[in-house]
Order: sequence, then structure tokens, then C-alpha cells
Amino acid sequence: MSSPADPDDHVRPFVHNTRHTRALHFSIHEVQSFMRVAEPDALALAYTRLMMGFLLFHPQPARIAMLGLGGGSLAKFCHRHLPASGIEVVEINPHVIALRDEFEVPPDDARLSITQGDGARWVRTSPEAFDVLLVDGYDYSGLPSVLATQRFYDDCSASLRPGGLLAVNLFRGHPQHELHLDRLRRSFNDAVLEVEDEERGANSVVLAGPGLASRRALPASVEPAQGMDTSAWDSLATELAHLRTAHERWRLQRPPVRAPRRA
Repeated sequence: MSSPADPDDHVRPFVHNTRHTRALHFSIHEVQSFMRVAEPDALALAYTRLMMGFLLFHPQPARIAMLGLGGGSLAKFCHRHLPASGIEVVEINPHVIALRDEFEVPPDDARLSITQGDGARWVRTSPEAFDVLLVDGYDYSGLPSVLATQRFYDDCSASLRPGGLLAVNLFRGHPQHELHLDRLRRSFNDAVLEVEDEERGANSVVLAGPGLASRRALPASVEPAQGMDTSAWDSLATELAHLRTAHERWRLQRPPVRAPRRA
């Protein structure tokens, strides 16, 4: 039986370059990751900026885990702008990891670790809990089924520290999209907020976890996370405002918080 590390079991992506951009593809029709050459650490796609919305709820995470590397957009942004955070990335496709230099992903250091492996298994077995878990593990066929099962979402919930948060990128056109949302609600005691990516429309970012469950309104103005410069924080402004509006609507419509489920 082959292991997740066997390169022959994984589709080899390709890189498309223009004068100003670099993109990671599994097929010419779908962009997996996108980088502006002049700003390699910037978040060029709106959904990635929306995933950084966890900062409204957890502005100083000590431990960030990511399932799916792609071109490393989120890993690079967090590594540069959240200097107090440790970042662990798990990517199942070794061919994707092999392209990290092309996308200017920094080398592993005391704060950044990128490993090859099965992300669902890693979340289940990780000995330490996370403050933030980012799931963006699409491959050539779309969303892997293993990253959308009830067990996976249960494991995600169990992996978070008190006040922790999950952010997951979902394709709204997936035939089981509503089922995936229902599974998330079951795993996170209904503390689930879906926010549509207004730039592309086909995707949404779902935030879930105890850090979301407070019925308090988010402040209208939030200071940048510790160590993040103003320009980086300002680059997130549109998506954070969109998320703040969605959270307020969700907060007002949500019934009183129920007691956690007991086994």
C-alpha cells in the first residue's frame, strides 16, 4: 500500500507566470494560488483575506495550524505579520511543497514548519491544541472528501483551545455544500458563520468554534494585531468589514447559546 508521501500518488501542479503574477494550477481552468511578484507576501485573493478574519476574534494566536499549502499565501502572510505566532502547515502533495521556493515561501525556522502528510490524520493525532486552524486543502479534483466528513469536523473541534477558531474555505457549488455546513454545525454546537467571498462568488469562508459563539457585537474599530504594520492591516479592511456585518446579522438571529453536547 502506498503512503501519502509517495509522489506517484499525487498530481503534479504547474506554475503559470506573467510579468507581474505567478499562479499555481492543477488545471488551466482553476487557480489554486495566486501571487503578485512585486508583493510576494500579500494576500492577492479575497477569500484568503477573509480567512484572516479570525483576527477579529483571536488577534494574538500563539499556535496557528494550516491544512493545505498551495502557493503559501496564508503561511507567508502570517509568518511576516504575526511574529508572536507559531505556524504549522501540513500539505499532502509533495509536488506542491517542492514549489515553495518559486512562491517565495520562507524556509522552516523556529516559528514556521511545513511538513508533508495527511492533514486529517494530523489534526486527529496532534498532541497540542491550536488557537486557529485554517483549512484550504483543495486538490486537482476539488475538496477532498476526507476534509469534509463528520469525523474530520469533530476532530477539528476537539483540536481547538478554549476560544479557538476554525476557518475553512468551501466551494458553494459543491453538491454536498449544505451537508458540509450541517456537519460543521453539529461539530461546533451551531457556532458556525458562513461568509461569501464577494470577489469570486463561488466560494465562502466558514468560521466555527467557541471563539465565535459570544453574543457580543464586534467593535467597529480594531487595532492591528501585535507586530502587524498598518498597511498589512489595511489590506484586510474590506473583508473584515464584510465579516463584521455578517457576524452582527448572525449574532442577532442566533438563538441563545445551548449547553455543549454530552457524549
